[in-house]
Amino acid sequence: MRSFSTFFCLFFCITLLAQKKNISKVWVADNGNGTYHNPIIHADYSDPDAIRVGDDFYLISSSFADIPGLPILHSKDLVNWAIIGHALVKQPPFEHFAVPQHGNGVWAPALRYHKGEFYLYYPDPDFGIYLTKAKNAAGPWSDPVLVEAGKGLIDPCPLWDEDGSVYLVHGWAGSRAGIKSIITLKKLNTEGTKVLDAGVIVYDGHETDPTIEGPKIYKRNGYYYIFAPAGGVTEGWQLALRSKNIYGPYERKVVMDKGLSITNGPHQGAWVSTNTGEDWFLHFQDKGVYGRVVHLQPMKWVNNWPVIGVDADGDGKGEPVINYRKPNVGKTWPVETPADSDEFNEPVLGKQWQWAANPKGTWHFMNTANGTLRLYSDKLPDSAKSLWDASNVVLQKFPAEEFTATTKLKFSPNAKLGNEKTGLVIMGYSYANMGVKNLKDGNYLVYTVCKEAVKGRSEIEKIIQKINTESVYLRVKVTKGGKCLFGYSTNGNQFTYMDDSFQAEQGRWIGAKLGLFCTRETQINDSGYADFDWFRFEAIQ
Repeated sequence: MRSFSTFFCLFFCITLLAQKKNISKVWVADNGNGTYHNPIIHADYSDPDAIRVGDDFYLISSSFADIPGLPILHSKDLVNWAIIGHALVKQPPFEHFAVPQHGNGVWAPALRYHKGEFYLYYPDPDFGIYLTKAKNAAGPWSDPVLVEAGKGLIDPCPLWDEDGSVYLVHGWAGSRAGIKSIITLKKLNTEGTKVLDAGVIVYDGHETDPTIEGPKIYKRNGYYYIFAPAGGVTEGWQLALRSKNIYGPYERKVVMDKGLSITNGPHQGAWVSTNTGEDWFLHFQDKGVYGRVVHLQPMKWVNNWPVIGVDADGDGKGEPVINYRKPNVGKTWPVETPADSDEFNEPVLGKQWQWAANPKGTWHFMNTANGTLRLYSDKLPDSAKSLWDASNVVLQKFPAEEFTATTKLKFSPNAKLGNEKTGLVIMGYSYANMGVKNLKDGNYLVYTVCKEAVKGRSEIEKIIQKINTESVYLRVKVTKGGKCLFGYSTNGNQFTYMDDSFQAEQGRWIGAKLGLFCTRETQINDSGYADFDWFRFEAIQ
C-alpha cells in the first residue's frame, strides 16, 4: 500500500507540474473577470500572424536575425498565450547568419493550415521567400525551402482557392528592391513550394496609402480580401481591400486607425474567428524602446467590409480598445503568459531566450544537476568594436513597461586568458551592462555603457570594486520610457545602484532586449565560464 501511495503521489506531482501555467509577475492581460486589457502581450512580437485550428490558436511573428527564430505561440482564448516552439533552429544561409545581422533575416511571416499541415512562409529581404512546414505547430519544422529568390521580396501570404489554384501575395522593401508601396500577386505550384510567374501588381498605394505592406489574403462570401497596413508603423492605419476577382480591381477602405484612442499605428496583423463564430483581429502597436507589442481587437462584418475595434460613430472605421470582454470560445481557460523568468533547471534553455546569431554548440551548457546555465566565454570577432558585434549574447524581449530583472552568477575565469567578462546587459542601438571582469589580481565588478554602438562607438567601462565573494547578484530596474538603473549585491538582499540611469534604445526594427553574455578578447585552447543560477523578473516595489 505504501509503494502504491508513493507512486500515486509522484504521479500526481508530475501531472501538476506538467499542467502548471506560466504567469508573469510583471504583465498579465487577463483581468480575471471575463475581460482583458491591451496589449495582450507586452513584448516585441512584431508583424503577428495568427490562425485557428480546431479549438487552438497559433501566433507567429518576425524574428529578424535572432535564433532560434520564428517563435510559435499557442492560446485557447486569444488572450492567454504561451511560447511552444520555434520554426527556425538556425537561419539560412548559415554562414551569413553566424555573425549578428541586425535588422536582417526574418521579416513579416504568414502562417496557414492546409490539408493537415502548418505552412509558414517567411521573407528574408536579402535572399527571398522561404517555406517551412510541420505536422505539429510545436515542431519539428522542415528545413526551409526557397520559394522565390530575390531582393526586396517581403511579407508573403498564401491562398488556396476553391478551384485548386494557389496564390502568393507579397510586398516590397524599397531598401532592396528600389520600390515600395505596392502589393504583388503571384501563382504558386500545387505544393506551394515554387512561384510560377513574375506576378501582377494588384494594388498601388503611392497616392493614398504610402508604405503599404504586410498583406494578408483571405476569401469570404465570394470576395477576395487583402488586409494590409499603410502609413508607417508609428502613425499608420489598417486597410482592407476587396474584389470579386483575385487580380482586381480592388476597392479600398480604412477599417481601423488611431482615432481618439491612445494606441498609435494600430495595424499589421491577422483576422481570426472563434469556434463560436466571433471575429477578432490581432495586430501590433509600435512602442519604441519596447518594440511592437501585440493587441487584440473585436471585429465584425458590415456590408461585407470588416470593422476592426469599436466604431462609435458608425462610419465603418474602428478605433482600438484598451479594455474589452474576452472572446467567447465556449469555456474559460486559465491565465497564462509567455515565459520570462528562468530558473535554469531544465535540460534546454527556456524558449524565451534567443541568440544574436546562429549559435555554436560550445556557447552554453544546461547543468541540470546544479540547476544552472553555464555560459563559456567566446572570443569577440577580430572586427568587433563592442558587444554589438558579439554573437554569443543570449537575450529576451522586454516583458512589460516596468520591471526588475535580477540574476545570480558565479564567475570562474580561465587565469591564462585575462579580460574575460560576463554579466547582465540591456541591448539596443546603445547598450549598458553590469558585469564581472577578470583582471590580473582577481575579479572586479564593472559597469559599462556604449552610446551609439550601432555607429561603432567604443565602450566606457567603470571599475566599481573587487569581488571577494563566490557569487554576485546583478540587477536592472526598468521604469516607464525604458529608463534603466543597474545595481549589484554580494548577498542578494542589499543592492547598490549606479548614480546615473541608462536610457534603453530600440534596435534595428526591434525593441530593446535584455540578457546575458560571457566574452573574452584572446584565444587559447580553453575558456572560463559563468554559472547563472536563475534569472527572475519582479514587479518594482
